[in-house]
Amino acid sequence: MTIAPPAVRSAPPAASSGARSGSVSWMAWPALVAFTIFGIIPLFGVLVLSFSSWSGLTQDIPFTGLDSWKSVLSDPGLPHALWITFLIMALSWLAQTPLSILIGVFIAAHKRYRGVLAVLFFIPLLLSQAAIAITYKMLLDPNFGLGAGLGWGFLQQDWLGESKLAVGVVIFVVSWQWIPFHSLIYQGGVRQIPTSMYEAAEIDGAGRVRKFFSITLPQLKYTIITSSTLMVVGSLTFFDLIWVLTAGGPGDATRALAVDMYQRGFRSALMGPASVIAVILVLLGLGLALLVRRLGGRDAAESQLEGI
Repeated sequence: MTIAPPAVRSAPPAASSGARSGSVSWMAWPALVAFTIFGIIPLFGVLVLSFSSWSGLTQDIPFTGLDSWKSVLSDPGLPHALWITFLIMALSWLAQTPLSILIGVFIAAHKRYRGVLAVLFFIPLLLSQAAIAITYKMLLDPNFGLGAGLGWGFLQQDWLGESKLAVGVVIFVVSWQWIPFHSLIYQGGVRQIPTSMYEAAEIDGAGRVRKFFSITLPQLKYTIITSSTLMVVGSLTFFDLIWVLTAGGPGDATRALAVDMYQRGFRSALMGPASVIAVILVLLGLGLALLVRRLGGRDAAESQLEGI
């Protein structure tokens, strides 16, 4: 008598990845709807207004085709505004990136005070740019500011009345506010680096400087790309800080694109040309973000620990 082997009960078919993703896809709809309402639709409206000569004071919106584009692109003030924008972008990146990396590495290595330092570093981010600009404007006043109060002659200069000094003040204030934020980003990146890499380097006799340049910086590649993207794209939107500090002056020394857009739209009642500059800012932001991503090599979203 032959005994048949017991039947093997087949496991139920696993749910396909499509079914799993479909079951949670509804969770993305609120964000998509909010982005469409507050992002896509206003951007489309600005694009439409760029083909008009609307003053912002009437209900009727007269469309004039490419006239606003021609007037903005042929304006000799546009290249200057672009130059100031890229100057602030480049100098702020050069000032923020090295200091942010060093501070981030320092915080990551001191676990005892990490929480306290993180809270202190977030304080500048809690303040509005307008409040920060007013404070620094008062401190740098040559007659009643910090220099006059302490009797320090080198601080008693017309910081906001000379072109080069005004640009330097803008870079300093921007860096003061945003270096803590980027330092926390780098702190998180450093904490993702395995300690085994540093232990192996110590066995080989590497010192702190060698470990920093041979391990820490290469492993922070994608963190640097992320931080640089935020710096570059964010510098295009600096308006309130510059406006309160210098109002685009002295002359046009600090008249960046965002300030130029405000002056055209709300000072001169030229919403059409102002919308053109807004579209240019969006295109610049997208282009610069893609450029930074391309300069970083492959996909910047890959793990910084790839290959370990």
